[in-house]
Amino acid sequence: MSPELEKCPRSLLVCEKSNFLNEKSRHDFHVSKHNFNYKISVLMPECGMLPANISTVINSFSHYYLVRALPVHELLEETFLESLVKKGHFYALSYNTKIDEDNSIALLSSGQLILSLDKDTYEQLGLEGRPSLYNHRKAMRFVVTLDLTDKSLSPGTKRYQRVLSSLKDRLPLRYDFFFTKYNTGADEDKTLNKLLSQYAYEEHKPAVSHQTLKEIPCPTLYPSDIQGKTLSCDPHHFLEWLGAVNLDINCENAADSFLSTYVCPEPQSSVSQALLCTVTGFISPENVFALLKELRQYFDEPRFTPWVSLTVHGFMDSPVSWGATEHRFLKGGENFYNFVCFKNQDYWLHMATGAQDGCPP
Repeated sequence: MSPELEKCPRSLLVCEKSNFLNEKSRHDFHVSKHNFNYKISVLMPECGMLPANISTVINSFSHYYLVRALPVHELLEETFLESLVKKGHFYALSYNTKIDEDNSIALLSSGQLILSLDKDTYEQLGLEGRPSLYNHRKAMRFVVTLDLTDKSLSPGTKRYQRVLSSLKDRLPLRYDFFFTKYNTGADEDKTLNKLLSQYAYEEHKPAVSHQTLKEIPCPTLYPSDIQGKTLSCDPHHFLEWLGAVNLDINCENAADSFLSTYVCPEPQSSVSQALLCTVTGFISPENVFALLKELRQYFDEPRFTPWVSLTVHGFMDSPVSWGATEHRFLKGGENFYNFVCFKNQDYWLHMATGAQDGCPP
């Protein structure tokens, strides 16, 4: 192996097998903890057209907003805090901020505000934080975590006033932000619209694309063999194959191909067609869970395929991956999970992140 390849950091892959009907299944927990999602891919072997009920769910995904030059302190203003943040189902993420170079801000649905800051910004703000887990010999980056639902940060308290003053007067940080919300009421919508009216913003709907793949080799998967020891291919090879399919890479290693020598892992079979549906945008965990629920019901009717796949990619430059676990880009920014849903309601869950990130829950 070349020295350059040896320097590449390994990724961390956690695999879990369970059944959706098992009362101890944690599939909903894992989905809810992955706050910031930018891409969803659904692969359905032996399917040529997206089923109407799945299409309906995808088309009902929440719109999202790109707000320009928003002062960070607006996220702490009393009306916004009480009407939106503390009620949950609201997400905000700084846009076009590189996590290894720039300051990056994230607001989780739990009400935690995460500020990943360089040393100069951290010292100027004067807020209490901790050194980043990704510092080397000297601490050059810091993480400030503010639980906006905590009583000590209620409007009117000394701590609230100090934090607000730091972000509003001492160092008024401004960034472009992605916003999205899920199933909010009239009061919450009114509060958000009032804020949006004060700044330049764009409203977007998640983009959807479909592709029907013909005569492709497909790995053989058995619910009981997630490790690929006897009947199935191993998880790394399966995910590699999924990536190749998403990138439209030929998996047959044809003799006349000079572009790719990749071949579908064994054991395999040929499927006459497969549907690949991709959704991109700023997608909430609630939308992901609604889609996962509909995919489970896909097998309520007889199907030729024994499984379907759902892959969810997180933002590579998000300051967190699962929950409030710190995330870095380093060389790849890996930050995704994949469900393989079987006919009998068994599922495999693959969770992948960078080698130095915290282990997925």
